[in-house]
Amino acid sequence: MTGKPVVLITAGASGIGRAISEKFLKAGAQVHIVDVDPDLVHQFSAKHPGTLTSVADVADEKAVDQVVTRHEKAFGRVDVLVNCAGIAGPTALVEDISLSDWRRCLAVNLDATFLFAKKIVPLMKTQASGVIINISSTAGWHGYPRRAPYSSSKWAVIGFTKSLSMELGIHGIRANVICPGSVDGERMDSVIQAESREKKVSEETVRSSYTKSNSLRTFIDADDIADMAVFLASDNAARVTGQVMNVDGHLESFGSL
Repeated sequence: MTGKPVVLITAGASGIGRAISEKFLKAGAQVHIVDVDPDLVHQFSAKHPGTLTSVADVADEKAVDQVVTRHEKAFGRVDVLVNCAGIAGPTALVEDISLSDWRRCLAVNLDATFLFAKKIVPLMKTQASGVIINISSTAGWHGYPRRAPYSSSKWAVIGFTKSLSMELGIHGIRANVICPGSVDGERMDSVIQAESREKKVSEETVRSSYTKSNSLRTFIDADDIADMAVFLASDNAARVTGQVMNVDGHLESFGSL
């Protein structure tokens, strides 16, 4: 990247989002992080003073409006939008999933991605430039037994992003998807615990099944995803759009009942 690009990142205070935020800061970008957890936002601000932060539920349209208005007043432009917000959703067979849990998972994982694109695209069009990076998952390619809401939302993110790339290319705007594999960290620990309870097997058995599912036999690091995001935002990826970038150690199999 050249100059000081302005980057807006949802779920930017923890996990993959935090790694992406810190990687862009290290690259010299001006970063605005949005997160639903005020404590995590406070911790991020304490470590990175001067970074613009917003606390918001990204699935709430009014909250998104307020965030984008605040962003425009602070920067007047947005060069990169990273839609990273997402939740795991329930771990259960489809007949045991409530409609409310289904809708909440899609609201955070898909609606929020739509809302931020909807609000940011007009600004990017006035600039005749911009990069949108949406975070999907390998579950968006392969399906995910006992995780139907999550998988469905991540499949939809891919279709949405490819549609964006077709709509926005003539305006100088690129849109790509990153599909992380199993990223090590607290969120993955929670997923493994839930799967262990649901399948009635040990957590170690579940963890081992994830590491054995890819060619490198390893979990992915959040920094691996951040590196890909910075690359996609850079001039080195100037002709890359509408693509699905898997950062998963080459997934060979995905989940079982």
